[in-house]
Amino acid sequence: MEIKGSVAIVTGGGNGIGEAVAKYLISNGAKVAVVDVAQKNIDRVVKDIKEMGGEAIGVQANVASEPDTAKFISATLAAFGKLNVTVACAGIIRDGTMLSLDKETGKVNRKMGLDKWQPVIDINLTGTFLTLRDSAEAMVNGGWEGLLVTISSVNKEGQVGQINYSSTKVADALMPKIIVGEFQLRHIHNIRCVGIAPGYTATPMVEGMNQEALQHILKDVQIGRLVRPEEIARLIGHCIENEAIDGTTIEITGGLCYEGGVAK
Repeated sequence: MEIKGSVAIVTGGGNGIGEAVAKYLISNGAKVAVVDVAQKNIDRVVKDIKEMGGEAIGVQANVASEPDTAKFISATLAAFGKLNVTVACAGIIRDGTMLSLDKETGKVNRKMGLDKWQPVIDINLTGTFLTLRDSAEAMVNGGWEGLLVTISSVNKEGQVGQINYSSTKVADALMPKIIVGEFQLRHIHNIRCVGIAPGYTATPMVEGMNQEALQHILKDVQIGRLVRPEEIARLIGHCIENEAIDGTTIEITGGLCYEGGVAK
């Protein structure tokens, strides 16, 4: 399978890892549908791609919505006539502990509400499922060679303060194994599925965090810096072209060191 001449959908393609993936695929000869919830981010990335000489469309969508998923699949097929690669980068965080205690009484004074739990489940898990489900449907019906990519996280191992996010990412990491097993059961041999689990990555959100906290994080990263989105994009490119990579999740962390599943 080659990147050149392929057609890709990248959700969350308006910034961060998704933007890097979209531009990497374009630079290697693919055509891309940039899907994001923020129209201004879509417009900026599509403009950049066209200035690179690439072909891209932008589709504003909420990945947790079945009608929106159908919309960006249909738009991609209408624009480019096929679908070969789908990278489900769309994701959000709503950090917090399950319980908070009053310092004086030791009693619970706050607990994580569904306002922090449900949106993360909806976008990171349900959104990934819908994106991969409907992309696989298009690939099967079209008879096209394909690759589905989930974006997990090293925090799939468990991160204090991210019970919502980590729960979705462990599920995203498991999806490729189950999906490929189902493909094997149904004699679907033209489509693969892999997961990518980045460590701390140089996205605007991470780079803009408290710098003292960031330096504390980097003490546990063996290469001494954040993973670059472009490095993740190159790994995904390698997965596209190496057909032996299938049904698994690959970590790309820069050597993040752990004790008991939590960064030291």
